[in-house]
Amino acid sequence: MIRPEELAQRQLDAYNKQDIDAFVSVYTDDVIVRDFPSNRITLSGMQEFRERYANLFATNPNQHAALKSRTVKGNIVIDHEHVTARENGEDIEAIAIYEVTGNKIKNVWFVK
Repeated sequence: MIRPEELAQRQLDAYNKQDIDAFVSVYTDDVIVRDFPSNRITLSGMQEFRERYANLFATNPNQHAALKSRTVKGNIVIDHEHVTARENGEDIEAIAIYEVTGNKIKNVWFVK
């Protein structure tokens, strides 16, 4: 069994390499991405997820997410990241909550 923090690290590494296949490989086919705390769904399903991140990688070829902290509790991983070199020139602080089911990430919440 793959530890939840290993999945979070794999997707972060793939994100920074802009390797879309490696990135999506750690997510379930029915992945759901939501805003937190509203729980509003922003992406649903692998096709929509893949398209969104492929576009993000294409429009931000130099972006990089540096992990500032990681908290793990059971099957939940909370990452705080500092993202730089975005196309719009703005750095962002991102907090992502990943819920792992089996050996894949099933749910993601981004703190707004």
